[in-house]
Amino acid sequence: MIRECRPVDIGQILEIWLSASIKAHNFIEPYFWESKVNDMRDVYIPASETFIFESEGKVNGFYSLYGDNLAAIFVAPELQGNGIGAALLDDAKNRRKNLRLTVYKENIPSANFYEKQGFICIDEKVDEHTGHPELIMEFHS
Repeated sequence: MIRECRPVDIGQILEIWLSASIKAHNFIEPYFWESKVNDMRDVYIPASETFIFESEGKVNGFYSLYGDNLAAIFVAPELQGNGIGAALLDDAKNRRKNLRLTVYKENIPSANFYEKQGFICIDEKVDEHTGHPELIMEFHS
């Protein structure tokens, strides 16, 4: 079931975000992600509309929208490949006519996932925080 995030979900969301970020971005030191947990909890999640995929009372994944920007979409690493990410992305598409996101160019599995879901690459930039190239992708319904 996909539902709006509640304050009680934040701990599980942060665990998923951190473990999935480290796994997906093995080209960036884990310390970078660990140093951003407080920002996620105190700044980014509160500023966004966040929705979770819940099963049997446990958060399995989530996404956050900031305007028309898909600011985050993460699935617990042990559950990836089971359709949770696609379900979350479909839910986001139902909430917005147009979506934009950035994904690290080196994160090939995620970039391929977004392409399969109908996103197209419109530009490329360098992330000022990490120095790694990012793809800017858009979806239009």
